[in-house]
Amino acid sequence: MKNEMRLEFSALSQNESFARVTVAAFIAQIDPNMDELTEIKTVVSEAVTNAIIHGYENDPNGIIYIHVSIEDSLIDMSIKDTGLGIEDVEEARQPLFTTKPDLERSGMGFTIMENFMDEVEVLTQPGRGTEVRLRKHLNSSKMLCN
Repeated sequence: MKNEMRLEFSALSQNESFARVTVAAFIAQIDPNMDELTEIKTVVSEAVTNAIIHGYENDPNGIIYIHVSIEDSLIDMSIKDTGLGIEDVEEARQPLFTTKPDLERSGMGFTIMENFMDEVEVLTQPGRGTEVRLRKHLNSSKMLCN
């Protein structure tokens, strides 16, 4: 059985923890282990932070869209903004690359996503936004019964 959720919220840094906790609560129904749950929460934090800082350049009027679906032990996530987009995706995916060194950004967001997820796809159009699609098959999961 497939189950899904959608979430949209203002591109404010204080909403990053809201997104992380909400996604974690949703996937808890398939009983991930602590490492898997931590990895998912970290990936959501990285993608949402990228959207806020890079996609919208901290413009609180931006909206971030999250879609998560789970089917058996497979998690599919999409985290999307309609902000600036990415000029060079390959460059952006390089470890330590950042366009915001003045903000002390580590440039490890995409690297972390790639290390914690089975698949990472970045769809972007300059001036129109970015969608990060993430997929992970949980090894420990089992659907919880109510």
